[in-house]
Amino acid sequence: MANLKEIRIRIDSIHSTKQITSAMKLVAASKLRRAQNAIIKLRPYANKLRSIMQNVSQGVEENEEIMLYTEARKIEKVLLIPIASNKGLCGAFNGNVIKTVIKLVENEYKEYYNSKNLEIISIGKKVGELLKSKKIIVTESHEELLNNISYEKVSELSDRVIEEYKKGSYDKVVIIYNRFKNAATQILEIEQLLPITSSEEQNSTDEIDYIYEPDKTSLLKGLIPQTLRIQIFKAVLDSFASEQGARMTAMHKATDNAEELIKDLKLHYNKVRQATITNEIIEIVGGAEALK
Repeated sequence: MANLKEIRIRIDSIHSTKQITSAMKLVAASKLRRAQNAIIKLRPYANKLRSIMQNVSQGVEENEEIMLYTEARKIEKVLLIPIASNKGLCGAFNGNVIKTVIKLVENEYKEYYNSKNLEIISIGKKVGELLKSKKIIVTESHEELLNNISYEKVSELSDRVIEEYKKGSYDKVVIIYNRFKNAATQILEIEQLLPITSSEEQNSTDEIDYIYEPDKTSLLKGLIPQTLRIQIFKAVLDSFASEQGARMTAMHKATDNAEELIKDLKLHYNKVRQATITNEIIEIVGGAEALK
């Protein structure tokens, strides 16, 4: 049975841990509020921009530059862009992304990976580190994008990916990230970025009669790259908001668990203390009886 000093040390240690997890929960909650506001404001714009692009592209004359984005190619080289975080202590947030990437590498894209025709450009320190620990080759890791998220920084990477796709360096680009729903729920998304495909919802939408200035083709040449940049930026913001929600939830649970553990240890401490006092009384009584 542990002595009283050991139990007191353990209670103090858990109390210190509880203070840390409680502080981390408050920090995550503060960051979540800003991140949630950012993604909620961006989503309508991103969705509307994509919808406009889909409507404008209907019935447009065949154009080589536009077909680079929309025409399905024979897939010979694939690019995966997993988005996670730079830090841990956020529950299953990073693990879900890692597991999904590993599953894609070992199943759907196994042939491309074995023939070195699969590249991975990770956003977030943890996803790069954990994939490397699983002996999966990561071409690039961009943890700096999450230090201070800005559209300009994300656009630099987006433009490079778009240019490489246009050159034929990749035939398919897929992003993997957590979509923010609420603080307790994040939905893992596997989204094909390139080539551009139309969803059933977009196909079922009636074509809107826009007034074009200049013509459709000229508009699409600028609209498609802009839409792709916004989609990647939205994925980064979604992932960041999901990270803060997951961390806040994880730290909240850790704090509650620490409180429960402290409560149990205090109860155990009192029992041990009572048993010690009882033993001391018995020894005193026994010694007094021996003196008689």
